[in-house]
Amino acid sequence: MQTENKIHRKVLVVDDEIVNRRLLGFIVSRDYDVLYAENGIQALEEIKSHADTLSLILLDLLMPEMDGYELLDILTHDEELRRIPVIVLTSEKSAEVQALQHGAVDFIPKPYDLPEVILARVQRSIQLAEDNILIHENERDTLTGLYTKGFFFQYARQHDKYYPDIPMDAVTININRFHLVNELHGRAYGDNILQSVAALIQEFAKNTGGLACRCDSDQFDFYLPHVENPAAVIQEFSEKFRKMTNPTKITVRIGIYQNADSGIEIEERFDRANIACSHLRNSYQTAFALYDTQLHEKELYHEKLITEMDKALSEKQFQVYYQPKYDITGNTPVLTSAEALIRWIHPQDGMISPGVFISLFERNGLIQKLDRFVWKEAAAQIRLWKEKYQKTIPVSVNVSRIDIYDPMLKQELDEILENNQLTASELLLEITESAYTENSRQIIETVSRLRESGFRIEMDDFGSGYSSLNMLTALPIDALKLDMQFVRRMTEDSKAFKMVELILDIAKFLNVPVVAEGVETEEQYQLLKKAGCEIIQGYYFSRPVPAEEFEKLIQKEESTC
Repeated sequence: MQTENKIHRKVLVVDDEIVNRRLLGFIVSRDYDVLYAENGIQALEEIKSHADTLSLILLDLLMPEMDGYELLDILTHDEELRRIPVIVLTSEKSAEVQALQHGAVDFIPKPYDLPEVILARVQRSIQLAEDNILIHENERDTLTGLYTKGFFFQYARQHDKYYPDIPMDAVTININRFHLVNELHGRAYGDNILQSVAALIQEFAKNTGGLACRCDSDQFDFYLPHVENPAAVIQEFSEKFRKMTNPTKITVRIGIYQNADSGIEIEERFDRANIACSHLRNSYQTAFALYDTQLHEKELYHEKLITEMDKALSEKQFQVYYQPKYDITGNTPVLTSAEALIRWIHPQDGMISPGVFISLFERNGLIQKLDRFVWKEAAAQIRLWKEKYQKTIPVSVNVSRIDIYDPMLKQELDEILENNQLTASELLLEITESAYTENSRQIIETVSRLRESGFRIEMDDFGSGYSSLNMLTALPIDALKLDMQFVRRMTEDSKAFKMVELILDIAKFLNVPVVAEGVETEEQYQLLKKAGCEIIQGYYFSRPVPAEEFEKLIQKEESTC
């Protein structure tokens, strides 16, 4: 029969009386490897020799040369040796309390008449010590020295338990665009920044009586007694941070949940601070944001929309509206195509603004579901109009950034075309200018493959992003959609109109048409026509309308032909 391999822990028995030493060693040797010493000096030598493997010390108090109290004091003040638990051996009741005060974890009374009790105390003390070591090993983040996230939350709970009357603020600190720091300056430099930020946060924690942790790669949580004027504290922190990170000009955003509700879990309190922090994601003007009732209501509303999205799709609460595009190069405007725009008609809330749910779904990835719904609805509508009016009205649909990274994008679009017996040129694809600049190489490759298959690509919101003129020459596009902000300002701001003329010149150089969005007035229409704009979209002709109303525009077009 094969015996089980067992790792024995080492126990040191220290007693000047050989009988006691051997008797105790005999009891303990059933489960542990035993070392012996007859006084404190010998014991200290054994302890130092086996410091890495020694699990427990059984220590007599009354010994010659160096007694147990002296040895306890040495061990307690040694950073390496203090982790080893000590059980004192004594026949004097009065010595028990004194030994515990000197650092002992337990005591065993003499004489040793209950072996099972002795073994149980030894086992329990070793287990507690090992658990404590594990806790402390996981207590600190190895890079910054701050608490780890799990330990931080547990510590915060204990603080609330013992100081329930102290109002606390939950603070989240996030380094803006930290991934670029690593890319531009290297990981070692990035680690140095994190360590410097951590040291600054630790200083503030010490000064305010708070505690802090590194909860993510570039995010820190800070729990401190409530501050009435956080702006002053944030300003002091920001100034020190700027001096520390100069000349890289790294910035932070800070979310604060003041007077954090102790009735909710500690993690949820920091979730709220993080919501306030995320509110500053695209803002570099403000250093901090406070979580308040308005943010809370917005959070709840957004969560409601996310939860109800699938149900809304299945119940056809989402509807595709169509806004016409007119070719204005001739004497009479000609209906040339349309843009598909999504609308959410909620059974209780009524019409929900696309500005609310589209950006929300873009942030959490649900926009893919919505995009595919629009693609299918638009394709089916194109086919219906072809059958009903014997003509093609191409429809442009939005392709989000997350769609472009989907390796199945072309296959899904091809299936939609096949199911509706359409060609690729009948379903126009709109991609925002900012998407091109985010990861230009991958996006250009994806879009180029789509164009090779016959799809026509429109760059949406042109002028609102950061495309360089050099990049424009390499971008695979078939039309530029002029950002509507230029159109709205061009009748009042000569610079805006000059920008429109410049964009029209760029389009001519690229040999692609320009679609002007947001045209609402006769003056805007005439200026754009005179400047050479080919296609117009906006309330001047029609607001976005349901398919049945759009058909009236088709019928009107036919009647004038």
